[in-house]
Amino acid sequence: MSPTVRTSSLRGYEALMRQLGADPGALLRRYRIRAASLQDEDALIPLQSLAALLEASAAMTRRPDFGLRLALKQDISVLGPVAIAMQNAASVGDALNYASRYLFVQSPGLVLTNSEESSIVQGCAELRVEIRLPRAAHRQTLDLSLADLHHMLGLLAGKAYVLRAVTVPWTLGSDRTYERFFGARVMPEEAHAALHVARTTLSTALGSVNVALRKIAIDYLALAFDTPETTFASRVQQALRHALGTPADSRPNIARLLNVHPRTLQRRLEAEGTTFDQLRDGMRKDLARRYLEETRMSLPHLANMLGLSEHSALTRSCRRWFGCAPSKVRGARIPGSGVRGGRAKS
Repeated sequence: MSPTVRTSSLRGYEALMRQLGADPGALLRRYRIRAASLQDEDALIPLQSLAALLEASAAMTRRPDFGLRLALKQDISVLGPVAIAMQNAASVGDALNYASRYLFVQSPGLVLTNSEESSIVQGCAELRVEIRLPRAAHRQTLDLSLADLHHMLGLLAGKAYVLRAVTVPWTLGSDRTYERFFGARVMPEEAHAALHVARTTLSTALGSVNVALRKIAIDYLALAFDTPETTFASRVQQALRHALGTPADSRPNIARLLNVHPRTLQRRLEAEGTTFDQLRDGMRKDLARRYLEETRMSLPHLANMLGLSEHSALTRSCRRWFGCAPSKVRGARIPGSGVRGGRAKS
């Protein structure tokens, strides 16, 4: 079952479409989103429908930066009760921890991971955004999420917000749209979508904090919303997201990260109807599909990022996953993806 998302994530959508000379109603109907539901920001719609709507809107308006434009019409209040807890946190770091912990209230398919050490930029923290829709194009949804997070940090930290770099997992054109928007270096074709911010930003104290209001918001979130059940398989997948393509993506190393014996890890996964190799292979397949269809990343680079030994291993895997070579995946519609790729980069 596809995860849902609050319709507050589409705040400003109709206005933006009209501003760009397009009819929002036509696409809303295509993806079975009632226009009336946009007036009730607590209404829930399938996250996959939102992602497809934004991709189609970018294509219809010929605005590849549609997600960034939509973020300009939103603010921190789109997160509802989570925003109240964030705005009354003791520090920016605490606010991000609340967002990470309770983002499932906005959508179980949205994940924010806060790492004190950036994997890309020295001396920075890494704020990674993930959309858990492996078989759907969601570049615009990721753009919107990154841009919203960028604006929220600016609101919370003020002048103390120092953004060093932005990483995105797709190819960018020759224009400087992203760099102008974020005011920082943008690095394409990286493994994750993330903001890399100075660690001093996270230690910044928030002003005008209402401790009582923060407690009320957190108590409400804890009581009103059930924390989504976390299966052991999902914990393994989360660990693999960080380790894939490194020496740490082996079963013994992932077991060590989760503080269990490798045999225990395998038994618990089998009890949930899967295996470590199946999870890793599925993740490699989803990432390969995304990068082949949405970027021009070289095949040796992609093979290395997926933790495959060589280019030929990627070719064999693609034939097993998709029934064709990597070069055929690019530019071809893969069933279930809804996306067309670009030219291959050798």
